[in-house]
Amino acid sequence: MTRLLPAAERVAVPWRNGGGVTREIAALPEGAGMDEFDWRVSLAEVAADGPFSAFPGVDRILTLVEGAGMDLTVGGERRLVDSRYAPGELRGDVPTDCRLLDGPVVNLNVMWRRHGGRTSPTVAVVRGRLPLPAGPALLVALDGPAEVAGLTLGPYDAVLSSGKGAVLHAVGRTAVIGLAR
Repeated sequence: MTRLLPAAERVAVPWRNGGGVTREIAALPEGAGMDEFDWRVSLAEVAADGPFSAFPGVDRILTLVEGAGMDLTVGGERRLVDSRYAPGELRGDVPTDCRLLDGPVVNLNVMWRRHGGRTSPTVAVVRGRLPLPAGPALLVALDGPAEVAGLTLGPYDAVLSSGKGAVLHAVGRTAVIGLAR
C-alpha cells in the first residue's frame, strides 16, 4: 500500500502559541487533534523568535530543512540548530525558546506520545537508491525530486508506504520516517 500526500493540499494552521504555522503531513489516527495523536509529522514555519509550544508527554525529532537555523534554549541549555537535514531529538514538555539566526526557517517535525503511544519513529535524511525499511514509513521529499512505487515527489510531497518491497530513488534529500510499532 502506498498513498501520495501532496504538499499542495496542506493547510497552514497557527501554532498553539501563535508564533508560527504548521502544515500537517500525516498523523495517526488520521485527523487526530493535537491532544489525541499517537504520532504526527508536519512542516513548521518559524518566522519570529519566541517560545515553542509545550506538548506534555510528547517527544519530537526536529530537522531543519530551510533557513540559516535557530539558537534554542532547551530547559536552560543552549542548543544550536544550524545544520540542515540533521535530525535532532527534543522533549516536547521541556520549555524551549527559539532565536532565529538569520531570518525564517522551516523544520520537519516528527512528534509522538512518549507513554501509551504505539510508535517510536526514526528519521533519516537520505539520497540515492535504497530499499525502504520493513514496516510502515513516511517519505518526504525535501530539496529535490524523489520516486517511489511509480510516484514522483516534488518538494515537500510525501508518500505513506507499507515498505513491502518498495525502493526509493531520491535525487534530492528525502526524509525517511520509520513508523514501527
